[in-house]
Amino acid sequence: MAAVERAAVPGHVVIVGAGVGGLRTAEALRSGGYEGRLTLIGAERHPPYDRPPLSKQILEGRWEPERAILRDRAGLADLDVAVRLGTRAVALRGTTVDLDDGESVTGDAVVVATGLVPRRMPHQPDGVASLRTLDDVLALREAFESAESLIIVGGGFIGAEVACAARRRGIAVTVLEALGAPCERVLGREVGVLAARLFREAGIDLRLGARILRMPDGRTIEFADGTRLSADVVLASVGGIPDLTWLGGAELRIKDGVGCDARGRAIGMDGVWAVGDAAAWWDPVTGEHHRAEHWSTVTDQAKRVAGDILGAELPAPSPPYVWSDQFDLKLQVAGRTGNAGEVVALHGSGLEGGPVKGTVAGYFTGDALSGVVAFGAPKPFMRYRSLIASGAGRSAVFEEARR
Repeated sequence: MAAVERAAVPGHVVIVGAGVGGLRTAEALRSGGYEGRLTLIGAERHPPYDRPPLSKQILEGRWEPERAILRDRAGLADLDVAVRLGTRAVALRGTTVDLDDGESVTGDAVVVATGLVPRRMPHQPDGVASLRTLDDVLALREAFESAESLIIVGGGFIGAEVACAARRRGIAVTVLEALGAPCERVLGREVGVLAARLFREAGIDLRLGARILRMPDGRTIEFADGTRLSADVVLASVGGIPDLTWLGGAELRIKDGVGCDARGRAIGMDGVWAVGDAAAWWDPVTGEHHRAEHWSTVTDQAKRVAGDILGAELPAPSPPYVWSDQFDLKLQVAGRTGNAGEVVALHGSGLEGGPVKGTVAGYFTGDALSGVVAFGAPKPFMRYRSLIASGAGRSAVFEEARR
């Protein structure tokens, strides 16, 4: 059988999005030996920075913004990358990117890495805070200087981290969550109950099943039962949506992210790849396209896309992994937890009403361990991550749990 001819390595790669995904793609290309032109386009004026510290170290004032910068302009110059910061992409025509300053950049390949924009609540008024960018967190940190009360709409990881930061400042915090448990979409109801205990044990007024009718202004919530609640600051933390409006005229498959194959190649257009929060890669395990908003997934995808562009052998994908530092412990999640058939306590007694810290829960799909969640138990968690990757069955998992 004749060998399949590899496509030529593109001479100019244009990366749209200067976050972790865009930067790591550029770095992986250079480390893989790419000697062509690289252009990095970013809507924000800041050099690429790490987002996890925003809702923790920076919001709490333990870090200044410079500490979160991944590569400053000198570092980008060392990478030999042409940088267009503070410039937003407005259209994609083939492998030409049109910018909001009227200029265009044409490459031989384009990598879409534009991430998310905050999801807005229906009829959300001005004055409601959001937390997605460095500028957002600096504005919220300034507001915390004089605030005595805070309402957070949304009990996910970001909401929990902001709640912790506010409580450390002595701010009274109310968290409104529409579902029956915080982080329920990730943890499930049974384990989400443990997350709810963390909120309440920290002195946070957690209101589950909250039904918001409207927000008459930026500081007031009106509920479906007619009651009202006000605070000095209101934060909407209800997730994000892929930042893809600029691709409206492109011939791509866009449905909750840019549809890609398992190598990150965008469906519908040659010479286009996508990584990170804006990308929905084909998942051969589930047989569906899937978009993962995880820092570790972004970095894995960046390496795979760079390898595909270079025609190199691709690294094996790692099981999904996400973590959150909250309530003086690290909450860690690996694998697939959303559709597990059974949840089993592997360590600790949190699921039986004991201390939350030290609890590790295993998620099983059939006989195989498909996911694991750990509350302040990093050492056993790491062992279970490797079992997920190997497709370990119950007997191997329970043997590990007995050690």
